Amino acid sequence: MRTVTPNPFPTNPELRNVEQLGAAVRAARTQAGLTLADAALTLGVAKQTLSDLERGKPSVGIGLALQIANGLGVALFMTPAGMREQTKMRLKDLK
Repeated sequence: MRTVTPNPFPTNPELRNVEQLGAAVRAARTQAGLTLADAALTLGVAKQTLSDLERGKPSVGIGLALQIANGLGVALFMTPAGMREQTKMRLKDLK
C-alpha cells in the first residue's frame, strides 16, 4: 500500500486563483490519507481530473472543481470586496 504524505493546508483563507484551490484540495486529500486514485474513485471523477485540479490547471470546470472540493471537505466562502479584510481578520480569530 502506498504511503500518503500529508500536505499542509494553505494558511491564507483568500482564494484568488486555481492554484490556491488545487493546493487546498491536495492538502485535504493527503491529510485524509487518500491516494490520488482512491480519492478519484471515491469522488467519482477521473484520476487525471483530480490531478489537474491539484496542479492548478484551469481546464477543470468550476462545477466539477466545487464538487471535488466539497467532497474532500474544503469549504469555500464568499464575501463582498469591501468586507474582505474584516472577514479575514474574523477567520484568523477563529484559529
